[in-house]
Amino acid sequence: MKKSIYLLALTFLFISCSDNDDVIVEQCGQPQNVTVNNITFDSASVTWDNNSATSYTLEYGLSGFTLGSGTSENVTNNTALFSGLSANTAYDVYVSANCSTSNTSMYTGPISFVTSAPLVVPEFLPNLSELNLFEGELNNLMPSERAFIYNLNTTLFTDYAYKQRILALPEGTSMEYVDDGFPNFPDNTVMAKTFYYLNNERDESEGKQIIETRVLILKNGIWELGNYKWNSDQTDAVLDNTTSNVAVSYLDTNGATVNVDYAIPSAQQCIDCHNNNNIIIPIGPRLRALNGNNQLEDWISNNYLSNLTDVSQVAVLPNWEDAVNYTLEERARAYFDMNCAHCHTDGGFCGDQSYLRLSYDTPFADSYIFEDKINIDTRMSFYYQGVSMPLIGTTMMHPEGYDLISQYLDTL
Repeated sequence: MKKSIYLLALTFLFISCSDNDDVIVEQCGQPQNVTVNNITFDSASVTWDNNSATSYTLEYGLSGFTLGSGTSENVTNNTALFSGLSANTAYDVYVSANCSTSNTSMYTGPISFVTSAPLVVPEFLPNLSELNLFEGELNNLMPSERAFIYNLNTTLFTDYAYKQRILALPEGTSMEYVDDGFPNFPDNTVMAKTFYYLNNERDESEGKQIIETRVLILKNGIWELGNYKWNSDQTDAVLDNTTSNVAVSYLDTNGATVNVDYAIPSAQQCIDCHNNNNIIIPIGPRLRALNGNNQLEDWISNNYLSNLTDVSQVAVLPNWEDAVNYTLEERARAYFDMNCAHCHTDGGFCGDQSYLRLSYDTPFADSYIFEDKINIDTRMSFYYQGVSMPLIGTTMMHPEGYDLISQYLDTL
């Protein structure tokens, strides 16, 4: 009897320890090959390899955030789109797989990404910072990744002010080559030229005084202009199209103190210079003035400029200060082209008042330089507002420019 009871108990023991009480649940696998793509200034998409999970949990936040403190999202496929992100911002994202309510994987991550710069705004908003032309501290004048600096072979004289020129094209567009003059700019192109003085020209680390940023915006094929005046704290600039003067004092390359009563032009004065046959046009960025230091080659390779493969097709406007590579006449004509020709041209501000035609590509016989050389010399030799030349944009004569033109006129 005891033996029978023992066998019965042993049988129950084997039954209670059968495989039915030892079910092994496979751990839900972590998402693999998580990637972030299609990153814009305010959105990004995340993808990963699909597995046997029924859903996935994503958590994202600013780079370095702690799990549990971010934004969570559940999806049933292997992709997710984040929107409403901040521009120029670093983010982390984690992804886990859900095979059942009680079986989830460990998180894969962090996967890091950075949103792109905000789009440049082709509107005249109250503050320069709102146009998104720059990134970081505004007074560092660091162009947004959506804008780029351009340089001219010969520049306009403006009381020895330094200038930063930047250009922003709408996303996915380019300028189109036509000839040596202006390219065709796409609508919503933004040009900005910022005027400033170094506090000490011998030591740039001593900072600068930024005066104004002049802006041109192409809207529906028509250029519009506006002027932003920088505040005294140098933190931003305000749209203000009235004329005013700013006192500037700096040390030049010789260590001498230079005082300038810098004149910010009014909107009407800007129109006077930029007007041609009652149409506002830029002044500087003709391709012949941009053709130097591989600049046009860079534009082509970066898809900024189309319809041109060989830049040798484009003429070169000489650097008026380069006496090694250019003749006196070439340099003088280049100076005229950049400093005077926008007014002294057909349809320009002085087009009906003067016979002078001072564009670089105007044949000498048609320029009337010889016939008017005495008047040119006289009106460039001193400064008197409303009489001397240039008529607008300076508060002093330009000794170096006058010396060049005077020497040239003496050869005629």
